Amino acid sequence: MTNLAVDTERLKEHRQQFPALQNKLYFNYGGQGPMSQPALDAIQAAYIQVQEIGPFTGASNRWIFQQVEAARDAIATELNVAPSTITLTDSVSTGCNIALWGINWKAGDHLLLTDCEHPSVIATAQQLQRRFGIEFSTCPVLETLNEGDPIAAVLQHLRPQTKMLAISHVLWNTGQVLPLQSMIQACRQQNPDVLMMVDAAQSVGVLPLSLADLDVDCYAFTGHKWWCGPDGLGGLYVSPNALEKLEPTYMGWRGVNVNPSGYPIGWKPDGRRFEIATSAYPLFVGLTAALDYQQQWGTQEARYHRMLQLSRKLWEQMTQIPGIQCLKSSPPESGLVSFQCADAQHQQLVKGLEDHQMMVRLIVDPQCVRACVHYLTLESEIDQLTEMISQLVPSH
Repeated sequence: MTNLAVDTERLKEHRQQFPALQNKLYFNYGGQGPMSQPALDAIQAAYIQVQEIGPFTGASNRWIFQQVEAARDAIATELNVAPSTITLTDSVSTGCNIALWGINWKAGDHLLLTDCEHPSVIATAQQLQRRFGIEFSTCPVLETLNEGDPIAAVLQHLRPQTKMLAISHVLWNTGQVLPLQSMIQACRQQNPDVLMMVDAAQSVGVLPLSLADLDVDCYAFTGHKWWCGPDGLGGLYVSPNALEKLEPTYMGWRGVNVNPSGYPIGWKPDGRRFEIATSAYPLFVGLTAALDYQQQWGTQEARYHRMLQLSRKLWEQMTQIPGIQCLKSSPPESGLVSFQCADAQHQQLVKGLEDHQMMVRLIVDPQCVRACVHYLTLESEIDQLTEMISQLVPSH
């Protein structure tokens, strides 16, 4: 699939199953992706089926278990890992918290973040510092967006006392794709004991992934962004090596084994040990259906290839608009395109675009506007967006 035009008619038919795409130009996939009708139908049907079986019966529990494991298998297939390495969570933040709180922190330990991490991760680091007396610091990767070496920036701030590096694969604010595999290898050479915790909110569903090859320890993601699944369902990959180093913080019946009398006798042997209790189980059916519907259009590689073509098109057209400055000086390697207005009226631009049913997002650090393209995006939508931006932004 090298020609965008070749896919247009088939894509338009595929898009008919997304109600949210019928009456607006949607460029907020990095915040939340729209759900397909097959996924919506699957969720509704699952709720009805559980009620018809009986919401708390042996039959419904067996059916629920099958659906949960089917979702785990579908996720593992997308990430090219064993299902046993997947913990099912409700969000990226929950996955990050499992990893961050799973270490037996002691006063004097060091946690390293970048200066582009999400507020959820920063807030958790602050609380770890208050509770355990650890130190956390940040390394400057924002300045490496267009020049410089993000690996060198991390290594300069890595210490012998650093127990974990918390980093994003794709930076949520600028769209920069970090060279994660090379970074992990370099960090392990300098500090073999450091655990690598990755916020994958903007990489899962965008980049073709094989997590075992990346040699990452913890990789936290969600189903409701680029996978276009239901909100309230995400996951955490924990490598076999990291599994032996992390302990559950919150405990529940889903994460433990019990003896014949029902008494807990230890954690589950795999990623399930970090799962707690009852979930909205029909969401698992919905995510499985969402992944299946995306795969009907194309493989991970095909979807990513189309995203790259579209993000290049958007970036190229944005660079031609007077009064607009893209943060990246070269075409993006992800579906995120962030840009600034010369007059700094970013909030007004976002509001003006929404008034015309064009949905983008305001980012406050660095102050900019973020537009996301997906394999679902049409070339004509990019043309309409950039035309409207050129009308709304004063030229200088």
